Amino acid sequence: MRTDLPSGVGRFRRVPALMAGVALLLPVVLAHPGEHGAALLVAVMAAVVTVVTLLPWPAGRIALAAGAGAVAGLSLLLDVGYSGPYRLPAFWLPFEWLALLAVLFRVVRRVPGRWVGVVGVAVGCAAALLPLRFTLRMPHGSWAGSLIALLLALLPALGVAGASLYLRVLDARRERAVDRARREQRLEVARGLHDFVAHEITGIVLEAQAGQLGPQDGEETAALLRRLEEAGLRALDSMDEMVGALRDPQSGEAVREARRFGPADLPELVARFDSAGGTRATVHLPPDPDALLAAEAGATVYAVVLEALTNVRRHAPGAGAVVVRVSAAVGTEVEVSVTNDGGSPARRGRRLLRRRPGAGGTGLVGLTARVAAHGGALTAAPHGVGGWRVVCTLPGR
Repeated sequence: MRTDLPSGVGRFRRVPALMAGVALLLPVVLAHPGEHGAALLVAVMAAVVTVVTLLPWPAGRIALAAGAGAVAGLSLLLDVGYSGPYRLPAFWLPFEWLALLAVLFRVVRRVPGRWVGVVGVAVGCAAALLPLRFTLRMPHGSWAGSLIALLLALLPALGVAGASLYLRVLDARRERAVDRARREQRLEVARGLHDFVAHEITGIVLEAQAGQLGPQDGEETAALLRRLEEAGLRALDSMDEMVGALRDPQSGEAVREARRFGPADLPELVARFDSAGGTRATVHLPPDPDALLAAEAGATVYAVVLEALTNVRRHAPGAGAVVVRVSAAVGTEVEVSVTNDGGSPARRGRRLLRRRPGAGGTGLVGLTARVAAHGGALTAAPHGVGGWRVVCTLPGR
C-alpha cells in the first residue's frame, strides 16, 4: 500500500510543507519576552507535525511509520513535560490537533499492516490527549473540563480512524480484484497455450518424427508438409489471439467469445486427428450437441476431448483406434468419453514423442478442476488391454 512518487514531484511537494512549518513559527515573535522559549517549544511541535502531514512519504529512507511515530511520541512527551504559561498552547493547539488527525488518517490508510496498529494508536492518543496540555494548566481548571475536552478530541480521532480504515479496506479489495483479474488472465493464457498451441505443436513434432522413420514418395511428403503447415498456422493463430488478449483485455474477451468451441466442433477436431494417420479416430454425437450444454460447459467438453487426443499422441502413438462419444446419460447429465484401444503389443511399444523428463502432466489435473467448477466430474483410467479411457460427466441444460 506504499506509493513512491517521482523525485521531482516529491521535491515540489516539500516546498509547501516547509512553508507551512515556517508560518507556524512566525507568531513566536509576538510572545512576551520572557515566554519566547516556551512559545518556541510549542510552535516547533505544531510546525513539525504539520510538516510531517504535508510531506510526501517515504521521505528518503524514512518511512511514514517512523515519522508519524516520532511526532506522536514528541507530542506526548510535551504534554507531560511542558511547564510554560497555559495561554501559549491554546494558540498552537488547533493547528497541531488538526495536523495529528491528518497524520492519523495517512497512517491508518497507508502504513503496512504490522505497524499500523502501534503507530495508529500512538498518533490517536497524541491527538486525544493534546487538549490536556492546556486544560490541566489552567488556574481554575477541573477534571470535568479536562474530561470533556478529552472526549471532544477523541471522537473526531475515532471518526478519522474509522473513515481511513474503511478506505484502506476498499484499497485492499481493489488490489485483490486487480490481482485476481491478472491471475485469471494468466490462467486464460496458460489454458490457451495448453489446449490449442501445445496440441498443434505436439502434432507437428510427431509428424516430423514420423517422417524420419522411412523413405516417402513425393505425394506422401507433400501431404506431410501440408499437414505441418496447417498445424503451424493454427498454432500461430492461437498465439496471435492470446497476445491480443494480453495487449487489450477488452478485445481479448471478444476473441475468446469468437473462438469458443463446443461439442459441435468435435467432428472437425477428430477429423484432423484422424488425417494425421497411424490412429483411426471416430466421433459419435447426438443431434444438435451444443443444445445439451451451456456455452462454458460446452467449451470444457471440447477442451477435455482435445486434451485426451493430445495425450493419445504423446503417450499412446501405437493406438489403433480412438472413439469419441457424446451422449445424454441418466437424468440430465451429459457424458463425454474418449477411448483408445492401446493397439497391438507391437504398436504399444512404439513411442515417437521424445520429451525432457518431468515435462507435462498437468493437463488432466487442470481439467478436473475446470469440470468440477461446472458441477461435473472427470475420470481417466485404463480400459481393456493396454487402452485408456477418459470420461467426463456434466449437468445438462
